[in-house]
Amino acid sequence: MRQGLSPTQLALTIALGTAFGLVPLLGITSVLGTAVAVWLRLNVGAMLLISHLLSPVQLLLLLPLLRQGASLLGGPSGSQITLARVQYLLSHDWAAALQLFWRAELGALILWLLGSIPVTLALYAGLLPILRRVARRQAAAQVAE
Repeated sequence: MRQGLSPTQLALTIALGTAFGLVPLLGITSVLGTAVAVWLRLNVGAMLLISHLLSPVQLLLLLPLLRQGASLLGGPSGSQITLARVQYLLSHDWAAALQLFWRAELGALILWLLGSIPVTLALYAGLLPILRRVARRQAAAQVAE
């Protein structure tokens, strides 16, 4: 908040950064986070920091979301989507990888969107009163100085 962000803006930055950090599409986190932060006039650095801190969680959720996404949209069965198969296809046969994963990825994105909306709203609603309290304390401390 010392960087000029209001508690509302900071809560939104953290909530959206968390959602964007969990997108089940590798490589889009920075582009999406930067575009939304600039559009909403939020702190780009803070949003990207939060997003990238969640990279390990994003990787942990990637295969389960792909498996469920495939089931959702009638793509390959979940048993076909394994880490070994993903590694092999990405290093040897991009065309087969695209054919195998396009529905799984689309389904994973739909599931992420459905899950990220309540998570983002809950984070925002939970963080806002805390950040407002911190801002009041900081303002009171500055007045006391």
